[in-house]
Amino acid sequence: MARLTFAGGVHPKEGKELSKDKPVRTVLPKGELVYPVSQHIGAPAKPIVEVGDYVLTGQKIAEAGGFVSAPIYATVSGTVKAIEPRRLPTGSMCMSIIVENDGNYSEVKYAKPKPLEELTAKEKIELIREAGVVGMGGAGFPTAVKLSPKEPDKIEYVIANCAECEPYLTSDYRRMVEEPELLISGLKIAVSIFPNARGILAVEDNKPDVIKKLRELVKNEDRISVKALQTKYPQGAERMLIYACTGRKINSKMLPADVGCIVDNVDTLCAVSRAVTEGIPLMERIVTITGDAIVDPCNFKVRIGTNYHELIEEAGGFASTPAKIISGGPMMGFAMFDLDVPTTKTASAITCLTVDAVSEMEPSACISCGKCLEACPERLNPKELADAVEHGDDDRFLRQFGMECCECGSCSFICPARRQLTQLIKGMRKIQMAKRKKA
Repeated sequence: MARLTFAGGVHPKEGKELSKDKPVRTVLPKGELVYPVSQHIGAPAKPIVEVGDYVLTGQKIAEAGGFVSAPIYATVSGTVKAIEPRRLPTGSMCMSIIVENDGNYSEVKYAKPKPLEELTAKEKIELIREAGVVGMGGAGFPTAVKLSPKEPDKIEYVIANCAECEPYLTSDYRRMVEEPELLISGLKIAVSIFPNARGILAVEDNKPDVIKKLRELVKNEDRISVKALQTKYPQGAERMLIYACTGRKINSKMLPADVGCIVDNVDTLCAVSRAVTEGIPLMERIVTITGDAIVDPCNFKVRIGTNYHELIEEAGGFASTPAKIISGGPMMGFAMFDLDVPTTKTASAITCLTVDAVSEMEPSACISCGKCLEACPERLNPKELADAVEHGDDDRFLRQFGMECCECGSCSFICPARRQLTQLIKGMRKIQMAKRKKA
């Protein structure tokens, strides 16, 4: 039987053995909590509290700033200390609500929704919107918007992205091992919104225990199945995942809904379940703290707003001085220069490495080996795109379909000349998107 996958891709060192067998531990924040108002794609949330206000755990502190936006909730009880710009893990500054944790964790009383069978699709979506659920796999697209396509009758698949192909990350794996019922509950809710949809739990085949457990749990579910995907990076990228599961293709100008698909991350679907069945807003997520520079690599259940320094301390601190600290994983994450930043809805991991292999590389001239073409999952020519960027040739870049790059990093990883192909292409894509926005 053919293995479900896509053309191209690479096989970087997985590094998951450092934390995959470590059960999730709950971490309670110690200091102040910082809540950036932009933790999602779209309009920033608007603060609805003022300095000096006392807030409870689960209280809304910022409302959605538009249709494509999401509210934010306090994850501790305490006093609003300030509303001011604070640094994000990306290094940029963002207006943030700062709450001084009183250590009591006094909580609001959540309004329990109607029984699931009595809720309409519209009511389910509204509960998800009000809970502030966004895509927790990276992009942070508001989930209620994703579940509201123009033609819901044409949605045929809701795909749970259980691949977790990024090296070192194991938060989704631990969630699937420890709380698979919560994931399935969230997927069933998402599927129930669309009259003609079926659910797919898409798992890479390097997780046989998870595949076995999920298949057992859904054996009596007519509308949900488990698909084992070939372990290969970037199997979990949205376009690759859709193709591997359905054989359907999308490009940068399309949405998954255009080919009858909706894709949601594991933690996102767990948050959907809590929102719709219990009325609990998105306040926590699982974060992997890993890398050979960490004393005790592990997975933490973290309240959003918790400082990164606290998570490093909970993992035993640094075994040795890290040469590089990455927010996320080594393929698509970004290097950090400061750990004094908060956990956000999209913060999946902190990877701390003793060797900065990338900065130690000395790029040389292209040897025309073609490996970047073979590795590119979008079937582009990264070498030609990088040459166009270096020559400042926008037209050539666009003619070579540079905007179709998914920025997965496969070309840079495989290049024997150590050229920073992804970095060059990513920079040009940002320039082109800025020009389009201005136009």
